[in-house]
Amino acid sequence: MKRSLQLLAAASLAGLGLVAPTAWAGSSSAVHQPGWVRDPHRALGAHDPKSPITHVVIVMQENHSYDEFFGMLPREGQPRADGFTFNKQGRPINSNPLPGGKTQVVFHRDQPCSGPNASQSWNNTHKEIDGGKMDGFAAIQPNAMSYYDQSDLPFYYSLAKTFTLANRWFPSAPAQTYPNRRFLYAGTAYGDISTDTSTYFDPPPPHGTIMDSFAKYGVSWRDYVTDLPDTALIGSNLENHPSDYTSIAQFYADAKLGTLPDVSYVESEDGVTGIATDPVRDQVGSATGSSEPAQVKNAFYWSDGTNEDEEDADVRVGQAFVSRVVNAVMASPDWQHTLLIWLYDEHGGFYDHVAVPKAIKPDNIPPNLSPGDVKGGYDIYGVRVPAVVVSAYSRPHAVTNVVHDHTSVLAEIEELWNLPALTYRDANAADLSDFLNLKRPAFAKPPVLAAPNAADLTACHNP
Repeated sequence: MKRSLQLLAAASLAGLGLVAPTAWAGSSSAVHQPGWVRDPHRALGAHDPKSPITHVVIVMQENHSYDEFFGMLPREGQPRADGFTFNKQGRPINSNPLPGGKTQVVFHRDQPCSGPNASQSWNNTHKEIDGGKMDGFAAIQPNAMSYYDQSDLPFYYSLAKTFTLANRWFPSAPAQTYPNRRFLYAGTAYGDISTDTSTYFDPPPPHGTIMDSFAKYGVSWRDYVTDLPDTALIGSNLENHPSDYTSIAQFYADAKLGTLPDVSYVESEDGVTGIATDPVRDQVGSATGSSEPAQVKNAFYWSDGTNEDEEDADVRVGQAFVSRVVNAVMASPDWQHTLLIWLYDEHGGFYDHVAVPKAIKPDNIPPNLSPGDVKGGYDIYGVRVPAVVVSAYSRPHAVTNVVHDHTSVLAEIEELWNLPALTYRDANAADLSDFLNLKRPAFAKPPVLAAPNAADLTACHNP
């Protein structure tokens, strides 16, 4: 098992031989170090008294790219969205080369099952990015060039046109779900490049997780689980904080009563069903000693098939889940004090045209590459994904072109509760201030969003 150096506070970096990056992504700004706090005059864990935002809700879905969902948005209600290029007839013309000299132009997917993709693996994602050319998708899988439009995703389009849309939100690494969710929870993938259940047995991140910071500094949080707890992809989260896991049903009750914690992770279904035969759940239980409380165990083993948002699922199903969550937050008595972040962990192997920028390395822990893997590090982002910030203070019908990655969620939480940065990545990530106007709530009264279209729960089901 790979052993990692323990990342200490900034004062100890030199003693450990960890070298601070001096520049990143073309920025000339000073580089903040792990352990950096944004307000040295405020107590750690103390909420920012100048911010009306006292609750953060995170809804991270699975495996879709920005262009797959919002490539048509410039022609369907948000002209400032950075989607497809169009010809005079209004048809998108973005394309990728195919083997043999032919070309695959992006095309509308005529069914809700998103179908085969070019893969989000470390190796294929690097091939798709192709040094920033973004031209390697179709050669791997032509269907990776497919997209949906407003008729397919009316709620998502309404969300993106009503609140502030991110034009430049990238996964934290050019890799699959597990490493990107590690970045969301810990500011680093600490070696992981793949969705592999053996990583449940990895040691905890050497600097801890944001959940450890919550516990240390008195910030309340919960993971509201449909079937599998994604925060437990880092096994120490479940082992160290078992009382902070509960069911998705409790989320709707807490939102209605105005009793949401400071930070909420709202989990849709992971697409794994079954009772005692669930292999991923068994891995989590083995890694953590099955120390979760009874109400959490019930939530893990129950799955009704209604929330899945994987790349091979009916896209309307995930949309319906997100609609329920967003509407519950907007109906909450704490609406005017809540910020909801809707985003995707990675692109699912689907096309996007925006070149992937360079990124600051989170630490000195390199990717755990095997012979034959594409050489590289955690110094570039992954392929762009959809992201919208929903809040009474969200700028209406707006876009932001600031570069964000999943550690921007950490940066925002660290800003609100004055928590120490975990790694170089979250210490230097942009927070979410560009999505907001905190001087007055543009949506003091929650807006009415388009309803999601009906989903056939059996359309794409693979038992």
